[in-house]
Amino acid sequence: MTAPLFHLEPGALTGAAPGAEVSFGGPEARHAAASMRLAPGESVLLADGSGVRGHGTVLAAAPDAVTVRLDAVDEEPAAVPALVLVQALAKGDRDLMAVQAAVELGVDAVVPWEAERSIVRWKGSKAEKARQKWADTARAAAKQARRARVPEVRGHVSGTGVAGLASAPDDGARLVLVLHEDAERGLSEVPVERLREAGEIAVVVGPEGGVGPAELEACTAAGAVPVRLGPHVLRASTAGPAALAVLAHRLGRW
Repeated sequence: MTAPLFHLEPGALTGAAPGAEVSFGGPEARHAAASMRLAPGESVLLADGSGVRGHGTVLAAAPDAVTVRLDAVDEEPAAVPALVLVQALAKGDRDLMAVQAAVELGVDAVVPWEAERSIVRWKGSKAEKARQKWADTARAAAKQARRARVPEVRGHVSGTGVAGLASAPDDGARLVLVLHEDAERGLSEVPVERLREAGEIAVVVGPEGGVGPAELEACTAAGAVPVRLGPHVLRASTAGPAALAVLAHRLGRW
């Protein structure tokens, strides 16, 4: 069984080398010592969210502090192209379910989208609280999946503003794929060469009511590509992870 992974503060493993001793406290220490009852001599993984991963042996474990000796240090490289889930806000925590599954499946970043048909709304102070809940979900899922990189939860977009993802890439070419049941092309029909030449692939998933006509028109006008996922209509919590699994296979990640 793979050793459990514990996330440290950002940068905690910068410059770390085999033989070094690393200590951590807080919730991760309480989880390690009190919940998992780790003891000296057991193997663990450590990561600080940046891609650096330490393979170590527990030297001491208490609820207030755990000390680990690093036996090896490696790095999980950033994936190219990066996979981004643009997930519409949805009721019943279906959006959080999608984020959790997407992170476990290997997504590299998440963008919350307040779509026109989203019942859930992020307003005022609620927005930052909700965004933090998404970030906590991503961090927990990365830990479960033993990922050394914690996917970033980016700033949320609203309505037709999602089209800006297709028209203004941050760096390199970004391919935006909008999941839509009426699309003429299936996701598996997008040429693999086009997938591989992108610096980033963003998958746009609408709420339970679907992507609105104005949103779809704005996205396609900006260069996004509508695609469908098979013959069935999937829920907001399922569509994104399903698309990411297909892309991971086609890109050779799996």
